Amino acid sequence: MRILYIDVDSLRPDHLGCYGYHRETSPNIDEIAADGRRFTNVYASDAPCLPSRTAFYTGRFGIHTGVINHGGLNADPRRHGPARGERYPRRFRTLATILGEQGLDTAMISPFPARHDAWQVVEGFDELYDTGGNGSERADEVYPYAHDWLNEHAAEDDWYLHANFWDPHTEYTTPLEYGHPFADDPAPDWPTEDVIECHYQGTGAQSAQDLCSWGDKRDAPRMPPDVASREDFETMVDGYDVGVHYMDHHVGKLFDLLRDAGVFEDTLVVVSADHGENLGELNVYGDHQTADEPTCNVPLIVRGPGIEPGVDDEFRYQLDLPPTLVDLIGGDVPEGWDGRSFTGSVTGGETDDRSGRERLVLSQGTWTCQRAVRWDDWLLIKTYHDAFKSDLEDLMLFDLAHDPHETTNLADEHPDVVRDGLSTLQQWVDDRLLEAARGERGGNPGAENAVTDPMWQVLRGKGPYYTWDALEDYAEHLRRTGRDEHATALLERHG
Repeated sequence: MRILYIDVDSLRPDHLGCYGYHRETSPNIDEIAADGRRFTNVYASDAPCLPSRTAFYTGRFGIHTGVINHGGLNADPRRHGPARGERYPRRFRTLATILGEQGLDTAMISPFPARHDAWQVVEGFDELYDTGGNGSERADEVYPYAHDWLNEHAAEDDWYLHANFWDPHTEYTTPLEYGHPFADDPAPDWPTEDVIECHYQGTGAQSAQDLCSWGDKRDAPRMPPDVASREDFETMVDGYDVGVHYMDHHVGKLFDLLRDAGVFEDTLVVVSADHGENLGELNVYGDHQTADEPTCNVPLIVRGPGIEPGVDDEFRYQLDLPPTLVDLIGGDVPEGWDGRSFTGSVTGGETDDRSGRERLVLSQGTWTCQRAVRWDDWLLIKTYHDAFKSDLEDLMLFDLAHDPHETTNLADEHPDVVRDGLSTLQQWVDDRLLEAARGERGGNPGAENAVTDPMWQVLRGKGPYYTWDALEDYAEHLRRTGRDEHATALLERHG
């Protein structure tokens, strides 16, 4: 089998045409979605980049690998301890390793492993091509690597190519000569001027006033220095959407290469993302800092031989995809993976009740420290570290069917729902740590701190990576910009 996995950093589903977006941002991806299977409720179990891709390629939750941060102890997987032999036990092998054991040649085109020293992500790959921009490269800089690889290998049997695009990631570096494809298309209606005005008085990195980290100003043609008005927001969301369109244009060129080689119909094409992107939700503009819907919900489109077209609305983790791919090539899924194959859905159009998840638990430990529970129309978020954000409360409950942008916290109005969600969260943590203690599922009893919740390790250490050593300088920045009350409250909470 030939598999082309297109991994688009910071791509939220609702900015793709095939997911109902009013702008034509993704004609090439929409085309394969029309002939393939589109999944609406797939979530990164652990966000953002390093935790997400670690979970995907190891098939294991961050609570089992220990990777939930971008720095410190919890940016590396737990060591396997005295039980480690010359090679890791098969139950801890990565997706690429398993694909290789099944006879597939594997290649990755991405700067990500070097950007985050993510050795666990590249384990098992035969070839790795670093596109050299540390995540700032445009699609026209990524495409030549994929072009050359496919020109040489597309017609061969049994390969897996991971191609990583970054164009929807800030700072939206699509060349200015590409123009503005959406000049005549209105921007999304939300956030309104009133919401932006409120957000502008709030705090946190990538909040409306502090759009660049802890108070710096961006100097990027397709991004405003801050979001003080609807006009600023429209500039920003246009930059994001043009980035999606530019990426899609080059993805279409990859499809053309497969057609030219005569293998497009015989290639399994998968389009997904490491995480989504907040575009104003919870006062985060153009970043992925929370365990909420915009950050954790990712697109998933699968198209190719044997795939039943249609839509799947079941709740699924993104780490359920690796065992599905292994199933599709006739391999055996390692018993140590947390993922649950949904092969029955992609091949037969039938949802296997055992493959769907009734509830999902989502994690963030890199900007904020949060865990969330997603079920029915509800999203419950528990915040352990707020990353100096005034808009985050300790407990937040949102009805996503009526409030998709998470504007109204219903926790006080629905105490029974909150208790239900907190009970789910506690049971999930207990079950995962018990698996670690017993060596079941993704658990690894031989590793040091194997039954320690990594969330507590992050909190006991220096905290989420991007808040390290930022408190005092940011409090002073808040005072300089007329937000003294926030500076005082911030120091009281964290000082």
